[in-house]
Amino acid sequence: MTAAHPSFGQKRICVIGAGPCGLTALKNVLQAGCRNVVCYEESGGIGGNWAYTDDPHRISVHERSHVISSRRMSSFDDFPMPMDYPDFPSHRQVLAYFTDYARAFQLAPHIRLASHVERCTLDGDGRWTVRVIANGTSRAERFDSLLVCSGHHREAFVPAYPGTFTGKIIHSSTYKRPDPFRGQRVLVVGAGNSAADIAVDVARLASRAELSMREGTYFFPKLMFGQPIDVVYAFWEGKIPAPLLQSALKLWLRLRIGRWEDYGLQTPTHPPLEKHPTVNCSVLEALRQGLLVARHGIERFDGRTVHFTDGTREEFDTIIFGTGFRTSFPFLSKQVADWDTAKPLPFYLRMMHPTIPSLFFIGLFQSVGCIWRLADYQGRIAALQISGRLERPADIATRIRHEVAHPRYRFDPSPRHAMEVDYHAFRRELMRELAPAGVAGSGRPRGPRVSLTRPVLHAVSRYARAVAAS
Repeated sequence: MTAAHPSFGQKRICVIGAGPCGLTALKNVLQAGCRNVVCYEESGGIGGNWAYTDDPHRISVHERSHVISSRRMSSFDDFPMPMDYPDFPSHRQVLAYFTDYARAFQLAPHIRLASHVERCTLDGDGRWTVRVIANGTSRAERFDSLLVCSGHHREAFVPAYPGTFTGKIIHSSTYKRPDPFRGQRVLVVGAGNSAADIAVDVARLASRAELSMREGTYFFPKLMFGQPIDVVYAFWEGKIPAPLLQSALKLWLRLRIGRWEDYGLQTPTHPPLEKHPTVNCSVLEALRQGLLVARHGIERFDGRTVHFTDGTREEFDTIIFGTGFRTSFPFLSKQVADWDTAKPLPFYLRMMHPTIPSLFFIGLFQSVGCIWRLADYQGRIAALQISGRLERPADIATRIRHEVAHPRYRFDPSPRHAMEVDYHAFRRELMRELAPAGVAGSGRPRGPRVSLTRPVLHAVSRYARAVAAS
């Protein structure tokens, strides 16, 4: 006979990972009334990748990292970042914020640091056996529900090219500071935010720094009309049809930045926001100042010579690949987590497994906007379902098929965007799911929205006059 499932107050809940997604998942389960919850974190502190470390074997932000989403759009709804923080806080400020968050919601007693989750096994009764290694000892514990919050920046991806490069090759996940590359010829590969940040950083000390990109990319400045660009976008999103908003962004970039060719860059062939945006104005300054050189994609290697797709070639001492990560969960069996990572995730709202009600993935998506607040909503959904106050959809398989076939925002159909969501569209979906439980959340930047309209109109007028006079 199958043992009766315990009431919510007696249930044991396991949260894997104490980064921002794990912290907010833990907070939500505790607020729902479950006190028997454990959060395992394999490192020695909370914060996930935002806990900077010099250890090359552990993935973290690099020494000069800042967030690319603004303070106002990155804060949790119920715990704003300090008002004296800058628009784009440093990694040290972000880690301090997470530390204060954990203290405010009394999360520490439930977090087990330096605890490596080796294996999670789904038992016949729907519960989980979690094997953990801590202090050199392996032990197994039983849980009723599992919340996986370990992130998708775990397994570095380095593409293969014909030939052999005989210099040094590293991945952006192990890059910490530019000092080891002083005086070297360095090629950074990639068009994402990490590649752009590292290219600018390493250019300060390298004898020559170059950035290789396969195609044209939109580089967005962090500020738009004197406001953080994500705050301005949040104001207009939903008020203007997406194609018109994309056209407006393209026009503004042309007026604000000029021609991409003037920076040595390829012209993008897709509309803005069809691919994950790169928010970085320093890379454009470095290109115009000659501190950084733009290159086409790599064709092949020949010793220390890199041949590019436009027929040019150059010698380098080091290549830094800012080419992203593969999603992997080595502690889950393929029977539990087996999907094609090049395709959209087969989970409802990117979090609910189609056949395992006791399993939730929190923060397993890439957002055009900050992940943390959306992960908070996912954590609320999971906690309310576990507590029985929110019903799991009975037609979840049908919903997953519909979600995959009808995305709320059309992104480029490449493996890079398999986990991509639009912040605002996805937020609305999560809030609709929470509506039956009576949960509210703003998800919008705080402050008077109308204050944005006047500077926007004035700035557009100035730019139009400048273009007409040129």
